[in-house]
Amino acid sequence: MDLSRHYTELAHKAHGINDGFYPLGSCTMKYNPRINEKTASLDGFTGVHPLQPESTVQGCLQVLKETEEALAAITGMEAFTFQPAAGAHGEFTGLLLIKAWHRANRQPRRTKIIVPDSAHGTNPASAVMAGMTVINIESDAKGCVDVDKLRELCEGEEGQNIAGLMLTNPNTAGLFDPNIQEITRIIHDCGGQCYYDGANLNAVMGIARPGDMGFDCVHLNLHKTFSTPHGGGGPGAGLVGCKEHLARFLPGKTVKITGEKDGCPVYAMEKSDDSFGEMKSFYGNFLVVVKALTYIRSLGAEGIRQASEGAVLNANYMMAKLRDKYDIAFDTKICMHEFVMDLSSLLKETGVSAMDIAKGLLDHGIHPPTMYFPLTVHEALMVEPTETESRETLDWAVGVLRQLYDTAHADPQALHGAPVTTPVRRLDEVGAARHPVLRYTCAE
Repeated sequence: MDLSRHYTELAHKAHGINDGFYPLGSCTMKYNPRINEKTASLDGFTGVHPLQPESTVQGCLQVLKETEEALAAITGMEAFTFQPAAGAHGEFTGLLLIKAWHRANRQPRRTKIIVPDSAHGTNPASAVMAGMTVINIESDAKGCVDVDKLRELCEGEEGQNIAGLMLTNPNTAGLFDPNIQEITRIIHDCGGQCYYDGANLNAVMGIARPGDMGFDCVHLNLHKTFSTPHGGGGPGAGLVGCKEHLARFLPGKTVKITGEKDGCPVYAMEKSDDSFGEMKSFYGNFLVVVKALTYIRSLGAEGIRQASEGAVLNANYMMAKLRDKYDIAFDTKICMHEFVMDLSSLLKETGVSAMDIAKGLLDHGIHPPTMYFPLTVHEALMVEPTETESRETLDWAVGVLRQLYDTAHADPQALHGAPVTTPVRRLDEVGAARHPVLRYTCAE
């Protein structure tokens, strides 16, 4: 009983999606339907072993194949690997695909990857891990890729060394780039490939496909967009899809239909002779795939589209309710699934920073939005409400943010000291980052 109470007490000290509003930008903290967990806990899925004969796991192989077909329809890709275990792992996989393609085309000099300044931090890190050199390109005044600078870069001598472009669309500022097809055309014209970071797919799934935008490969966060718990609830899955010309380089084995028996397809796992290798043992985090397929089949094509429409609607609703107090970055009239507030003027007027507002939200039972990102906005709060939040919750959250804005002007010291109701007070985050304690030793 003491042990049970101990873990229950610890659970109460953590804030999860079931505890309250969790508008963490670019992370898509949506409701995870319980039917997903029920499906993934079926004996036929939990009791299998990856070394079993293929004839004994036909149902599992069918799940992989049907998931591939569904995601191909959603993204405009043609083949998938299930091995990558997370988003950054998927980024690394996509870059290795591009690298293998250039090598096969006898263009090993193409080792430079273009990454916008609004990209997720894992993008340049993944590129470096893949042995590539990152070229940063600035955003224009509207927060999107500066097409003129991109064209100048690709049409110059540097264009012969460009392996490709990494891009999120909509981007981290919650903006859909209106020049996306021109951007991918410029990269293709100089001989490069286009990689789509799928972190923000929740804004466009069922509406716009990366493949139709001109992207050659994409990673998807099943643990975000397709409703599998992530963070402390993991594990994740960062599936990578690609167009046909890259498919032969995919890592590991992929599912093929090799025949028919008793009126049913016969599935088998095959590895291409041109595969660049392995990213993970066996077939990735299989039960996460089961949950994702359950989510897709439960919603259907119409429901998938409605999820994106709801996410965009909720973000625009909150932005419209807050823009008279908070400055909206890039002064956009319409955002996608998330929006970015710029608190630079609030800091100048009151001394209250984005960090202070974020800490103040904790005292109201709201998980802070993403802070100080994208880097192009110095005092940024990036809010992603997701489609599964009710209007009542959005109105309440808007009310809290408006109240904190007023408090910043009336009593800034109150926010400098926040939070005051949480299990621990404000932490030394700089000290924790620079001098992390990675192991705790119990006293004898």
